[in-house]
Amino acid sequence: YFVKVAWAWTFWLLLPFIAVTTYQFAESKFLYGPTKSVLTVLRRLSALLVGTAVWYVCTGLFIYIENLTGMCSTSGKLGEPRRLYATKQECHQDNGIWSGFDISGHCFLLSYCAMMIVEEVAVLEGLSIDQNSKLRVVVNGLFVSLCFLTMIWVFMFLCTAVYFHDFSQKLLGVLTGLSAWYGTYRFWYLKPFSPGLPLPNIPLSSKKYGYSR
Repeated sequence: YFVKVAWAWTFWLLLPFIAVTTYQFAESKFLYGPTKSVLTVLRRLSALLVGTAVWYVCTGLFIYIENLTGMCSTSGKLGEPRRLYATKQECHQDNGIWSGFDISGHCFLLSYCAMMIVEEVAVLEGLSIDQNSKLRVVVNGLFVSLCFLTMIWVFMFLCTAVYFHDFSQKLLGVLTGLSAWYGTYRFWYLKPFSPGLPLPNIPLSSKKYGYSR
């Protein structure tokens, strides 16, 4: 159940982290005024809306594929007419077992969430905050929480890889998650009309900033 709401955990931790770090970065590095800094924050927060759309569309697609390819096995009495089930939910309501091609939503979501967190926390490489500032305590607290959450996602991913689904279902789940990450942070977010990267137009692999400590 913790993994089923993985996007909610990721969303509510990234929301304050992106807002605080983007505002601080816009003011200190680009010398933006309050209005332009707020607009920059809103633009970057739209990445969470994109992530929500990716989660919703992909999980809905996985459910559709499983319903389309599945069949229901029930322990009905002999002589009773065989009922046709359109969805997995209908099958489970009659205590049946649904067998369809179940692409691993956990592998998709955990890989996507972990990669998104890694991309977003990279903003700390270019952020300067006063050593004794309360803001620094808040940012560090959020950073540690996101790191801990990423560790949980990696552990849950390993559990899913060992105990659930077959290889093709897990592979397609991971490929979907990585494709969603690559299509956003490595392609679309480099374009002008996009939420943008945590550090403007600089891919993670080429960032040269240093987080002052």
